[in-house]
Formats: sequence, structure tokens, C-alpha cells
Amino acid sequence: MAKEIVSPLPGTFYRRPAPDKPPFKAEGDGVAAGEVIGLIEVMKSFHEVKATEAGTIRSFLVDNEDAVMAGQPLAELD
Repeated sequence: MAKEIVSPLPGTFYRRPAPDKPPFKAEGDGVAAGEVIGLIEVMKSFHEVKATEAGTIRSFLVDNEDAVMAGQPLAELD
């Protein structure tokens, strides 16, 4: 069963640390517990979104720069 990484806050989800940088993670990448998979921007403050456990990213459920709600699933892990 897939596990989900959820948004800790409402805001805008970013998959990259900056527009000219590569994404933190891509589908199929392995991820360790505590590893950053994206950022949530809230009123010009950026908060890291970290994996809660190790796994492989099956899919991202939101696109880069999508508005998200607190508790909304952002990615699925295998």
C-alpha cells in the first residue's frame, strides 16, 4: 500500500528550490526519512516538506506551483 506525504500548511507547493534549479525529487527517486521533497510558500516564507519515512516516490499528486491545503496529499511513496 502506498504511503502519502502531505502538506504541513496551506500555501503554494514548489518542487524546485529555485526556478533555475532542478526538482528536489522526481517520480521513481528514492527518498530517505526527513529528506526534502519540496517547499510550501506561505506569505513569502518557505517551509520544507520532508518525507516522513523512506521509500520510492511513486507519483506527485500536485503540480509545481499548485495551491495546496494543509493535510493535502502531495506525493505517494512505495
